[in-house]
Amino acid sequence: MISIGISGAGMFAEAFIPLFAQHPLVERVVLADLVPERLAEVAQRHGLVETVGSHAELCASDVDAVAIFAQRHLHGPLTLEALDAGKHTYCAVPIASSLDDVGRIVSAVERTGLVYASGETSYYYPHTIYCRDRYARGDFGAFVYAEGNYLHDMAHGFYAAFQHSGGEQWRRVAGYPPMLYPTHSTGAVLGVTGARVTDVSCLGYADVEEDGVFGVGANEWDNPYSNQTALMRTDDGGMLRVNEFRRIGWRGTHGGNPLTIYGTRASFEENAGSQVWVDRDGGPTDVTGLLACAKHVEDTADDGAAGAAAAGSPGDVAAEHAGLHEVLREDFSSRYSAVHPVHRLPQAYARLRNGHLGSHHFLADDFVRAVVTRTVPPVNVWEAAAYAAPGIVAHASSLAGGDRLPVPDFGRPPTDRPLLAVDVPAEELVG
Repeated sequence: MISIGISGAGMFAEAFIPLFAQHPLVERVVLADLVPERLAEVAQRHGLVETVGSHAELCASDVDAVAIFAQRHLHGPLTLEALDAGKHTYCAVPIASSLDDVGRIVSAVERTGLVYASGETSYYYPHTIYCRDRYARGDFGAFVYAEGNYLHDMAHGFYAAFQHSGGEQWRRVAGYPPMLYPTHSTGAVLGVTGARVTDVSCLGYADVEEDGVFGVGANEWDNPYSNQTALMRTDDGGMLRVNEFRRIGWRGTHGGNPLTIYGTRASFEENAGSQVWVDRDGGPTDVTGLLACAKHVEDTADDGAAGAAAAGSPGDVAAEHAGLHEVLREDFSSRYSAVHPVHRLPQAYARLRNGHLGSHHFLADDFVRAVVTRTVPPVNVWEAAAYAAPGIVAHASSLAGGDRLPVPDFGRPPTDRPLLAVDVPAEELVG
């Protein structure tokens, strides 16, 4: 049994607090936040009795592990602080915003043997699971080309999210360069093939809206780009195009992460609400229904409070989500598809809210079980580095007019560190 500290009491943290608190291998949860009123409110809502007023206090406490849900540009420094304090660390994406911080985090994990897990949701998206399984069986043949996308317009809930976390100066961080947050795109592809990006060329779209978010002098990064497109080479000889768009007239029915992968024998295509497997010899097969995630029961209720009661989960945040933009509500309101390995999850999770195409439950369970067993989780520090580094270099390329730049390889798990047995149910590890 372990104890976990939650750093940050925002909306994303609230989606994970019940998952950690009700995991059979977690005996205690401590919540930290810099805003006293928010800290008290969220702790009361989820029945947490232990709180501290900062990330530093959490790192100085006796918890075994820390889960970081702070603003994305703070992930690198906060993760290093947690690892330096000897805490196993889970962090929402990205791992960091600079190559220096990525390298320091990887080195810290290698030096200490601590568990690091990334909260990259795309690893457990249905399309990624489906393609990963078929790629492992050789059904794709050799990898040729893929398109990974994160298409999320600022108007679809991002303004409110940055205002909630950034205070009066929210625009200074809302202009975060899109390519510094590439992991939903890169992770969906690299999470299938296991490859690494070797070099990249990227172009940026200088924003034309007058909302004070993107532009030189408008944000902490002097970033003028609301949209960026990168072409990447992978070490298996393939090609990867990544679109990171924050000002785009688009909305898909499977979230903002349409995925396409072409192999020498078969391909997977996702477009305009449909998902198709295309075999070179056998033709197309519609797999949209197979990959569709069920909705939460309360999502069909007219009354938010009644729906939350129907969910039967203490600390469920359905009522709080009612005020969100509908795109974000969808992100936090998906259950499982037919391809999710639900059998390995804790039984308690069956009644808890899931989200981001069924991924939340698996990410939380991976981290807890990896800490207990001292094993390497699937979305480990080396994967997190591989997903983030291409975007960091891509942003530098866009500022240099599209120059082709090399991407450093931060390695893979050491052979003497065992991997997490992902198919073992959590209950079998209790005691």
